Amino acid sequence: MIRVFRHIECEGPGLLADLLLQRQIDFELISIDEGQSVPGSLDGISGLVFLGGPMSVNDPLAWVEDELRLIRKAYAADIPMLGFCLGSQLISKALGGTVVRGDAGQEIGWHDVQRVEGTAAAQWLNHYEKPVTLFHWHGETFSLPPEADLILSSQAYPHQAYVMGKTVALQCHVEVSADMVRQWASLYTADLAQGGKWNQSASEITTDVENKVTQLQQFAKPLLGNWLDGIN
Repeated sequence: MIRVFRHIECEGPGLLADLLLQRQIDFELISIDEGQSVPGSLDGISGLVFLGGPMSVNDPLAWVEDELRLIRKAYAADIPMLGFCLGSQLISKALGGTVVRGDAGQEIGWHDVQRVEGTAAAQWLNHYEKPVTLFHWHGETFSLPPEADLILSSQAYPHQAYVMGKTVALQCHVEVSADMVRQWASLYTADLAQGGKWNQSASEITTDVENKVTQLQQFAKPLLGNWLDGIN
């Protein structure tokens, strides 16, 4: 059983849910946004997934502290974990990194990421060598926890994805569907209104979105598949 933590209704598991269904892997959705508490037990759990959200890991929220404790417990037990955006920041903070506002401002929309060469990149990104355009929506960034290996970088934010053993953390959103992208562009208008060098408009974000998501998924499916291969 994989346990998936959702922090706001519009930021669900997306592509990951499709892959879990295809592989017939059971998963349980913990809806923090609906007031569900963070289960402390890891009995019967083969993996943890932490999704995104507009809040910060530095906000004084009780569930944030609960998730940080759970992440440390799961890492010590060698349970695979996966984080997207806020989820990657939670993993970083729990395992010794820091999360701060980024000097480059908000990175929102479709921006290129590059592979960071090394043993970890060769293991996790053996299907990918060229820059690829992925979806981003964040204003904070993480430092690498001790023992983490960086595997993806962007021009705005060098720290885009890292791995630690069986754990993968991505600042970018590789889980999105086209419908999710459209919904975020409609809901998060205050973010878009702030502008900035790396902050695209709603029309830039949603133009040709089906093709953009198709290309994103060509990158994401093998990477997420590698993570799922480690699930017992």
